[in-house]
Amino acid sequence: MPDFKDLTHEQKDALIVDLVKRLNALEAKLEKNSRNSSKPPSSDGPGRKPKSLRGTSGAKPGAQPGHKGKTLKRVVQPDCIEIHPVAPVCDACGQQIESARITVLPEGRQVIDLPPTRFNVTEHRVQIAQCACGKRHSGVFPESVSQAVQYGPQIRAAAVYLTQYQQLPVARTAQALGDLFGLRVSTGTVQQSIDEAARLLAPAVKQIRDALREQPVVHFDESSMRVGRTPHWLHLASTRTLSWYGAHRKRGSEALDSFGILPGFTGIAVHDGWRPYAAYECEHALCNAHHLRELVFVVESTQQPWAQQMIDLLCQAKREVELSVASGNMSLGQSRQHYYRRRSRALIAQARKLNPTQARAPTRVELRGRIRQSFTYNLVRRLQMQASQVWRFIADHRVPFDNNQAERDGFVVSPLPAAE
Repeated sequence: MPDFKDLTHEQKDALIVDLVKRLNALEAKLEKNSRNSSKPPSSDGPGRKPKSLRGTSGAKPGAQPGHKGKTLKRVVQPDCIEIHPVAPVCDACGQQIESARITVLPEGRQVIDLPPTRFNVTEHRVQIAQCACGKRHSGVFPESVSQAVQYGPQIRAAAVYLTQYQQLPVARTAQALGDLFGLRVSTGTVQQSIDEAARLLAPAVKQIRDALREQPVVHFDESSMRVGRTPHWLHLASTRTLSWYGAHRKRGSEALDSFGILPGFTGIAVHDGWRPYAAYECEHALCNAHHLRELVFVVESTQQPWAQQMIDLLCQAKREVELSVASGNMSLGQSRQHYYRRRSRALIAQARKLNPTQARAPTRVELRGRIRQSFTYNLVRRLQMQASQVWRFIADHRVPFDNNQAERDGFVVSPLPAAE
């Protein structure tokens, strides 16, 4: 902080303006939540309710007319039938009811439940024999049965499923196998099962990676995670039918290059606009769900009208594209594309006037490095400079409005827990 005694009136005024900008930036940072930024919903706290941008549909709450309900279905052949007998003596006359007068109603009530759960042990033995000629013969144990006592593939598969899909820690997976099936499985066995599954799946993972390189549109995303106690980044590439995951200590181009998907990729990469993606010479499409959240933040923090109008424009285009796709079209007509691009440029022009480039404050002595711009300025600049990537979904219906495909796929992945 400079000494006020040494500053001119103009420098003091500039310093006040600079401090106000910093204060506004700090206040704006505090106002961010999962609805107006990329922060996760868990960071919002229990008091904040989510707000949808879709608006009301006008329909009554609950299932709509024509909706097919989902109820338990009766099975044709139950595993067992229990007959509940009538009283042996009539409570009206006191006589014993004859068996010939007893029948069983055909309509019963079914209870679906789990059978008693206990592990099953199969002991393998081999035969030996001696031929009349004197040669001795011996049976052979299956190749997969190599130990005197070992766990079978179903137990190992359950351990992998619980850790990698249901995202249970290794220790709790071992506990669950014990509580549910009476198995005394160590955490080391669980980790060995994970490692073995990774080894066996390596060829399939390579096939998925190679197939993604040939797809016309691929979603990309990355999120923080831990491998054991070490911070890593979980990278994801996916389509509706293919999902590929890779963990790396780095988030940027070093990791992306090592995975071998984006280098040489010639399709359209859908992502959130993170800078390292732009270095790859393929077509790009930006996630408009991110733009909507950021625009909501601009509306709430600045009350600038262009931001709400841009939200309405993007949502209108999304609805129109959905109708266009349902009609079998591959893009909107040229006139509609020109309308959205022209309207977007007009709103961006309004935004640029309200959010000009910030110059370096006269009181700042450092002259190196870029001048820090406001959040709103950076968003407007992205919407302007990367307009073709923002609006690609109206010109090519293979490209979705957002990157939700990758974000959904990222939610179902376990952080590869290590033995505890």
